[in-house]
Amino acid sequence: MNVRLLRRRRFLTYLGLGAVGIGSAACAAQIGSTNPPTAIASKTSVESNPTAATTKPNNSEVKAVDEKSKASSQKLPEFQGISQWLNSNPLTIQELKGNVVLIQFWTFSCINCQRTLPYVTKWHDRYASKGLKIIGVHTPEFAFERDANNIKDAMQKHGILYPVPIDNEFKTWKAYGNEYWPHLYLADRQGNLVYDHIGEGAYDRTEQTIKQLLG
Repeated sequence: MNVRLLRRRRFLTYLGLGAVGIGSAACAAQIGSTNPPTAIASKTSVESNPTAATTKPNNSEVKAVDEKSKASSQKLPEFQGISQWLNSNPLTIQELKGNVVLIQFWTFSCINCQRTLPYVTKWHDRYASKGLKIIGVHTPEFAFERDANNIKDAMQKHGILYPVPIDNEFKTWKAYGNEYWPHLYLADRQGNLVYDHIGEGAYDRTEQTIKQLLG
């Protein structure tokens, strides 16, 4: 990463828009930071990983959001505006029903994403044959991350074998109301969102939830 990009990431950190490096858990986005009305409400990320959020609600607020989310039986939104699919033909959420689905928002130069990839690829290796479908939605932060060849190089480097849709226009990102890299959304076999997590960490909890949903 060149000096200009490093300075930009530091500048974002100082503004409170993002955090990278030691002690950080997620990169906040400048693009798509205003959630649309259909955005998915976060159910577990702030509670399980407080350092991942730019602001931390109090316990009563977290409980209220969690209870509201559980009651709404939210479905995973469909993929939108995907310019290209890597490792797969185009897929839809509807086609994925019957599987446990893990949606992973990432971008390859984000250090927080790089640190989570060994866990995500391990879950693919362990559970794909049991019904887990991982979709790694690649939404870029910088211009060079929009290049499909650069994404392919990163996928080869990290051993990513699951489908990766390229979301260069941030349309799927916005459909999910997402604001962070990395961010995981986990749905049951009926397509109901049951768990999500922002940033690094909570790997054991995430894997246990995957195992429970697989039965």
